[in-house]
Amino acid sequence: MAGTGGDPERVNLLIVGQEGRLGYEAALFALSLNARTTGRRFRLFVAEPQPGPLWPDDPRIKEPALRELLEAQGATFLPFESRHFGADYPYGNKIEALFALPPDEPFVFFDTDTLVTGDLARVPFDFARPSASLRREGTWPVIELYGPGYTATWKSLYDRFGLDFDSSLDRDQPDEHWRRYLYFNAGFFYYAAARPFAERFLETALSIRDDPPAELVCQSLDPWLDQVALPLVIHGLGGGRDTLEPGWLDGETTCHYRLLPLLYAREPDRVVETLEEITAPNKVKKVLKGSEPIKRMVYQGRGAKVRALFDRDDLPRKEQAIRNRIKKHGFWMR
Repeated sequence: MAGTGGDPERVNLLIVGQEGRLGYEAALFALSLNARTTGRRFRLFVAEPQPGPLWPDDPRIKEPALRELLEAQGATFLPFESRHFGADYPYGNKIEALFALPPDEPFVFFDTDTLVTGDLARVPFDFARPSASLRREGTWPVIELYGPGYTATWKSLYDRFGLDFDSSLDRDQPDEHWRRYLYFNAGFFYYAAARPFAERFLETALSIRDDPPAELVCQSLDPWLDQVALPLVIHGLGGGRDTLEPGWLDGETTCHYRLLPLLYAREPDRVVETLEEITAPNKVKKVLKGSEPIKRMVYQGRGAKVRALFDRDDLPRKEQAIRNRIKKHGFWMR
């Protein structure tokens, strides 16, 4: 099922919304989608985990005005049950929510802390060959002095699931350099059908969590479990790192900003312009002021102060250094 920017095939967009920050981020995503994307190809679902034994509190979005804003932007709320992860590992929401989507239709999952900055209808998706975000750092595995290296660690996982390890390697990168190995940020991923992707993602994640190979004995899987499982899922379904032209997602058409202070610190002007355009209408402002970070960063000008601390052409190499500078000046929020 290959798709192109002009393909009329409907595509489901999935984000996760919850009480608190994620609910307001969902509103920003929906507002930006409508401001920047043309046509009727994409259908937005806001997945909500339902109350249950894996959540100590009700995780659903409670504010009626926020729910109304999302629905006014064309979002459909999609309830799902947390059977395996819940509050102990909320990143598992992106796995379990997939089961609530129409099972045989193409989808794109986005982390909720994403803005649409260009027309998604122009993105040349090939849904038969899945991929995910390459905007990442070498966060996993963390190599110990006398422990297994990158090759031994990753190969143990490919062997566990009967996958060909050698074909996953980027041979332009040196041996034992983290970029040689297939590794994604789970900020977006896509495929031709939700159910087979969900089933493989869940099976892979649970196997790694509950019975990790011996080579992972020194490795933390919290919060990295979803990002450890994701490349195995994508490789097993015939995808990889080069199946989408670079510069579309995490580029011209979307921005995974993570947190508003980081957005103002490092993202291009068009991202800030999109954020401030979509939050400007009074009826939107009345709702979004319920978020302390949006109120202070956008409406009270703290974001502009953060932006003045950094030169976008000469940013610190590590994200932690950006965070530390913002915190030093008392502007950090999450």
